[in-house]
Amino acid sequence: MKKKAQPQHHHNNHHHQQNRNRHNTSHRSLSSHLLPFVSALVGCFLFHFALVSFLSPPINHHRVIQHFQFCNHTLLDEEIDFTSHIGNTSTFLVPRAGGSIEEGIWASSESNIYYGCSQKSKNFQDADEKTNPDRFLMITTSGGLNQQRTGITDAVVAAYILNSTLVVPKLDNRSYWKDQSNFSDVFDVDWFISSLSKDVSIVKELPAIDGRFLNPYPTRVPRKCDLECYESRVLPLLEKKKVVMLTKFDYRLSNNLDTDLQKLRCRANYHALRFTDPIWKMGKRLVEQMRIKSERYIALHLRFELDMLAFSGCYFGGGDKERRELEQIRTRWETLPKRNPDKERRQGRCPLTPEEFGLLLRALGYGEDVHIYVASGEVYGGENTLLPLKELFPNFHSKDTLATKEELAPFASYSSRMAALDFIVCNESDVFATNNNGNMAKMLVGTRMYFGYRPTIRPNSKKLYRLFLDRGNMTWEEFSSQVRTHQIGFMGRPNESKSGKGEFHEDPVTCICEDSSSHNQSQNDSQSKSQNCSLNQSESNNHDVQENQSHRCESDIVVQEQLSNKEHNVCLTQYNRNQNGTRSAEELPLSSNCDAGHVGGGREECKNPGIR
Repeated sequence: MKKKAQPQHHHNNHHHQQNRNRHNTSHRSLSSHLLPFVSALVGCFLFHFALVSFLSPPINHHRVIQHFQFCNHTLLDEEIDFTSHIGNTSTFLVPRAGGSIEEGIWASSESNIYYGCSQKSKNFQDADEKTNPDRFLMITTSGGLNQQRTGITDAVVAAYILNSTLVVPKLDNRSYWKDQSNFSDVFDVDWFISSLSKDVSIVKELPAIDGRFLNPYPTRVPRKCDLECYESRVLPLLEKKKVVMLTKFDYRLSNNLDTDLQKLRCRANYHALRFTDPIWKMGKRLVEQMRIKSERYIALHLRFELDMLAFSGCYFGGGDKERRELEQIRTRWETLPKRNPDKERRQGRCPLTPEEFGLLLRALGYGEDVHIYVASGEVYGGENTLLPLKELFPNFHSKDTLATKEELAPFASYSSRMAALDFIVCNESDVFATNNNGNMAKMLVGTRMYFGYRPTIRPNSKKLYRLFLDRGNMTWEEFSSQVRTHQIGFMGRPNESKSGKGEFHEDPVTCICEDSSSHNQSQNDSQSKSQNCSLNQSESNNHDVQENQSHRCESDIVVQEQLSNKEHNVCLTQYNRNQNGTRSAEELPLSSNCDAGHVGGGREECKNPGIR
């Protein structure tokens, strides 16, 4: 059987092989005829495709990606088709809402853990024990209101070091602003003298010495002059001349002093320097107007004046016109070194534009419904420069929109008084933000730290520079996530303090105390919240439900760590003032109508005895 089957099988294979050969030959013949035709067709198609691609506008891949990510949204309702107005002209889809973490960005739980403490120690000598009646110290301040404020507080400490009587400081009347205000026009001079009476002897005017009026001997001490510096440079002059005038007195005292001297600095700055009643009442009226419009608000200190931009050595995307104008302004300062604009921006030395700051705030979670008070001078570029910020935050306010010209008239001609109004509104805000590191920003950062680490946003410009440059090449989620990462350490929280690294007025860490009982309670609450979230997640079997539960728990923890302003709008401690206006050791709960979250420092006993 096998021998018969083999020939048949061989015959079939031979037959199939012949068929395949004929088929292949036929296929090759057909291919040889069709190949030129197909090649010509494909070539023609590619040529037309290239032509159409060349003539058509470029496809915005970023917007395509954004479209798919927000495919369930309606552009007009939930997104802004944001186009940069300066420099980078790429479009950018920005959500109108603040995001899921919005409630956690309005307040900090540390506000009931840390508090300002500037009381003197038992070793601190009172003024009547150490003041030499034949020594008088005078100073002339320099710069704007807040730069002068640093000089005034430092002068109090300098007078104490030199065992001298301090004559009420003269404000700078010769600077750029030509403000002719006296100390008593801006600050409550009687309160200043009386509140520090046990620390330093202070008089309003230089009295006659030995029956005659002496002319002060002018001199200037170097920047950051320490204890030994004053004792070696100024004390011999006081002993000989009796009256010494320290000129251009700004940042002339070291940041590194012993604890009692640093606390004297804090008593002078945060308790003794109060604004006059007219300034205080007008400032509070502006705050009330903001509160009528919104339960909470952000105050933005925006420095974007022409001279400030020129001095920075930076460029801001305004083209050749901007370069010419800034270069012309720079010629006013003969000693101003020539700077590399790109290097300055890489080093984080350039202020953010209004547009960039608006994107920063949105990325941090603040929606377009947020009300913003803007404290600024004359913005370079005017409304065109402010347009992107107003597009992102249409609830845009300033002194001029909150008050009438008649109400502002008593202050309008005096830059220091107008700056004082801005200071009050910024200091009373729920969140303070600044695009610069100037004197007002530093002073407000330190003040808000002293009164409970209230949210204070300073841009990490060195890291954000590249992010803003590349924002057209990433999704909003990528952009906002990186913004939040870069801003860690720049949000005004306790662990951000770097003692001795910056100006003391900006970081008065020596005057910050911790309530350990509140700290432990906060940690326990946070751990309990975390455990509850873990239990809830373990009980869920559905993957989608688990994921949503996880996001809610993470959000709850963030909110717990940064309490909302609603929950925190009660007084936490009783500030029983002693004669220096400092917090006493006794702490008592207060009624809920007190406002410990805002530094008022008015004469109301339930208020924090702070800036007024």
